[in-house]
Amino acid sequence: MPVLVREMDDDEAVLGMVDSNLQRENILPSEKAWAYKMKLDAIRRKAGRPGKNNSGQVGQNLKGRVSVEIVAENAGESYKQVQRFIRLTELLPRLLQMVDDKKLPLNTAVELSYLTQEEQERLLEVIAELGAIPSLEQAKRLKKYSHEGKLDTDVMDAVLAGERQVFVQVTLKNERLKKYFPKGYTQKQMEEVIFSLLETWKMEHG
Repeated sequence: MPVLVREMDDDEAVLGMVDSNLQRENILPSEKAWAYKMKLDAIRRKAGRPGKNNSGQVGQNLKGRVSVEIVAENAGESYKQVQRFIRLTELLPRLLQMVDDKKLPLNTAVELSYLTQEEQERLLEVIAELGAIPSLEQAKRLKKYSHEGKLDTDVMDAVLAGERQVFVQVTLKNERLKKYFPKGYTQKQMEEVIFSLLETWKMEHG
């Protein structure tokens, strides 16, 4: 069987493996995040120990270049986008899974990645309790409170619940309504009277 044998150190092997995996058509955000992180770490390690193995393309690219830029260039992504994916590796597995499941948008997840592990645990509890996914603006606020050392469960609850739309549905039973209207009133006539009375109540109570 024809084979191609190459001598590689551990980091070169990591780079080869990551590049091969990134060629797949369908790759989850979490897979891309960890692939970029592994590649970045390998490049940084190689930059820190010059030698004959650094005389190739990677070694030349390292001169005067930022490691993230090399990862971005090789992946055909923007510098900022690679940074965003790498930030995802700071998320708890359950939050990262929400990104894979398309329940949590990428940019929102990036903002949440700046929360501490303990804060992320509490956030998951609040999300489960309220049934609300943070918006990008809410995530930015959570990040700000975390940076200021003010982020606790009450603050998370206020941020997520404070901007959440609450839909109120009131059901009025016909049997109960009929005793307030003349016999023979249609549903439309009853609605007109009810809304007329509500308008009057609204004006009186501002």
